[in-house]
Amino acid sequence: MVKGELKVEKVYFTYPSRLNVPVLQGLSLSIQSGQTLALVGPSGCGKSTVVSLLERMYDPNKGVLKFDGESLQSLNVQWLRSQIGLVSQEPVLFDTSIAYNIRYGTSFREVSDEEVEMAAKAANIHNFIITLPQDYNMNVGSKGTQLSGGQKQRVAIARALVRDPKILLLDEATPSLDSESEKIVQEALDSARKGRTSVVIAHRLSTIHIADCIAVIKDGVVIEAGTHNQLMEWKGAYYKLNKAQSL
Repeated sequence: MVKGELKVEKVYFTYPSRLNVPVLQGLSLSIQSGQTLALVGPSGCGKSTVVSLLERMYDPNKGVLKFDGESLQSLNVQWLRSQIGLVSQEPVLFDTSIAYNIRYGTSFREVSDEEVEMAAKAANIHNFIITLPQDYNMNVGSKGTQLSGGQKQRVAIARALVRDPKILLLDEATPSLDSESEKIVQEALDSARKGRTSVVIAHRLSTIHIADCIAVIKDGVVIEAGTHNQLMEWKGAYYKLNKAQSL
């Protein structure tokens, strides 16, 4: 049975196009099944690189990433990716129906109308879709121009959920939305994480206070890790990041 435990053990990584710029320099992380791990830190510290490595877009130069105790490199890539749902900062929607855009989340099996609707409900977008003249058959336009930023993001969440993934990767999934849209999207993300192992990259620290573990990354290594309350009590790097955002 797939549990969804993740481990990153002493991983070193440099992008092939920038061999003289080390990104990860011995980074280690661990996350139990069903927990949420948040990654924070300055731009370029390696947060998004961790997500890329978990998806097997790259392999580490040194060290190992594990899924349920097995090295990612020993697993079938298609199977691994079928266990992962990704919601990124800029969702790519296609010039076709809402239903097709949601179905696109899984290419390894047929997806029923009921599954599309269930995913939309979980992503907090179903009630909006059924108010449209063509509901799920509405064309979203090129790059989703017929939808607002928050609506596009929730369609992208539904796309990630339609495969019922064990792992959810959220790479800055609440981008520059207005406060009301951000609240709706955040509620959808909170619902989506239930029962799944989640790795969250967030610049807005207010969105990750409830994470089971928050890891602060600097220069490719974890310099602090703990709950929000623990890190605030320690008054270290995370505390300083929070204070800077509250100014």
